[in-house]
Amino acid sequence: MEKTMSLGRVTLARLMSAIVILFMFLDSLSKFYKPTAVVEGTLELGYAEHHLLVIGILGLLSVILYAFPKSSILGAVLLTGYFGGAIATHIRLDNPLFTHTLFPLYLAILAWGGIWLRDEKLRSIFPCKE
Repeated sequence: MEKTMSLGRVTLARLMSAIVILFMFLDSLSKFYKPTAVVEGTLELGYAEHHLLVIGILGLLSVILYAFPKSSILGAVLLTGYFGGAIATHIRLDNPLFTHTLFPLYLAILAWGGIWLRDEKLRSIFPCKE
């Protein structure tokens, strides 16, 4: 982490990342416990119940990698792929744009934004021009 990083930037970066980590961790765990709502939602999305285990493992692995600073970029790349699959599923089903289809994009923005705010190397690759 950059030594001169402001407290506000650190707090915002951690908050953004925490939202993604908490959401994805709980979402992934729900795939293992299979509450009725999760099973029904999975079936409505066109996936079989036996797909829940694979989806849960992929989500959990990605978020664990994202949660640790040394592997956070790899985790963010994997989460981006995971979110892309979710977006494709919602597009295929013609689900509402802002509430369903773009929700994974919102999470991806939070995930990458959290890293971008705290990683000078990433900011040098993707600078924000004023």
